[in-house]
Amino acid sequence: MSETFPPVAASFDPAPARVAFDRGDWTGVRGLVEPVAESADAASLALLAWAVHRSGDADAADRFSLQALARDGADLRALLVRADLLAARGARREANLYYRAVVGHDSPHLSPDLAEGVARAKALQARLAADMGDHVRAELEQAGYVEGRSSARFTHALDLITGRRKAYFQQPQAFFFPELPHIQFYPREMFPWMDRVEAATDAMTRELEAVLEGDAGFSPYLRSRPNLQTRQDYPLADSMDWSTCHLWKDGQATPNAALCPETMDALSDAPLCRIAARSPQVMFSQLKAGAHILPHTGFVNTRLICHVPLIVPEGCKFRVGNDVRSWERGKAWVFDDTIEHEAINTSDRTRVVLIFDIWRPELTDEERVLVAATLEALDAYAPAVTTWE
Repeated sequence: MSETFPPVAASFDPAPARVAFDRGDWTGVRGLVEPVAESADAASLALLAWAVHRSGDADAADRFSLQALARDGADLRALLVRADLLAARGARREANLYYRAVVGHDSPHLSPDLAEGVARAKALQARLAADMGDHVRAELEQAGYVEGRSSARFTHALDLITGRRKAYFQQPQAFFFPELPHIQFYPREMFPWMDRVEAATDAMTRELEAVLEGDAGFSPYLRSRPNLQTRQDYPLADSMDWSTCHLWKDGQATPNAALCPETMDALSDAPLCRIAARSPQVMFSQLKAGAHILPHTGFVNTRLICHVPLIVPEGCKFRVGNDVRSWERGKAWVFDDTIEHEAINTSDRTRVVLIFDIWRPELTDEERVLVAATLEALDAYAPAVTTWE
């Protein structure tokens, strides 16, 4: 049975204890709060735990920090005391969990003692995580693990558990299909039909350059629309710094498709996502020098997005989750756009890639038909919102 505490006494005034605490009068804090500990609020118990810990009474600090957390499991001061106590005892794993909780409750509006404690927690948690990672990697080497050659999935898991990387998951804005794997970039070898697409890089670039000569085929990717919210803080709304030339848009071919026959022929084997009034989307996407597409997620997780780099100066980077890559001309990749992603062009020239969407390979034929029918029904009820890159 879990321990319970009586309700907080209405007559207890925590203000004097706070004054004593701010003076660093640990004896005064203890004298004021300990006699009423059974009825004190969580914040006062946390002050008491902090004071007795600073006085060197670890047993009392242990007891009162637990009482404070029983009343409020997110009390930052009590979490810090627990973390410090556990670290002093050598309970590194448990201390790491408490330090992580402290870091997770960081705020710009902390009192000086808590701000110092959070900064210390960040440093200690990082050191504990690094020490743990070094220890685990040393043990793994004995088991045959070689970073860079062993399983990439396992290395990803190892980086997550040791704090090297943060976990990212699918966050579709409109439609979530459950039980699909969370894969940031898919292995290129899963898509043998992409060989034909990559082989057409020179031909597609020629067609792209012909379109770029007039520039009439490009328009801002993000455009303000009547009756729809527009992010006023977004720097690329209605901007040609991020623009597209659609060959297929919302499931229909545009006049530009006829101008780029070799590009469309290269995609003839691709499992394009076909949903009336939605997909496929096939476009040249232009990101001008200095432009930054802010972190965002796509709308549905039943498709994947393909990039074929055509004009890619150095200094252009793309992040999906915790994986950051640079485009290389003619080398395609496939990624899940419902995982947070962003793009930046730090060069002094324009970057252009071919983008198109395909069905996720994990979906059966029946599931693809049903997903399409569902989204088409939703669009018949209410118009679809244009997706992001």
